[in-house]
Amino acid sequence: MTASEQTINRLQHLENFYRRGYRSDIIDRSIDKIIALEKIAAQRDKLDLQEKLRKFEEKYQLSSEDFYSKFRKGEMGDALDFVEWSVFYEMWESVHERLKILEAELA
Repeated sequence: MTASEQTINRLQHLENFYRRGYRSDIIDRSIDKIIALEKIAAQRDKLDLQEKLRKFEEKYQLSSEDFYSKFRKGEMGDALDFVEWSVFYEMWESVHERLKILEAELA
């Protein structure tokens, strides 16, 4: 069993306890803290990626969104810079999605 599978298994056990009426202030606070720490890490990742994207945008005078659309259509070629830029953009989108989920959890 992988570490991810073990974590999912543990979370399912906690969910089962809670569904049966079990409550724990320690678990509640711990989960809140984990979510808050994950949000901080995601915000840090997003800022780092935004800086990387900004450098490409300045270099090529093109927004990352416009670049990515053109890149996906095959209009930008396959230069190493463009491949790297597209990867950073995809990572930024992923972090942005993760933040939306985490922020919804804290609302």
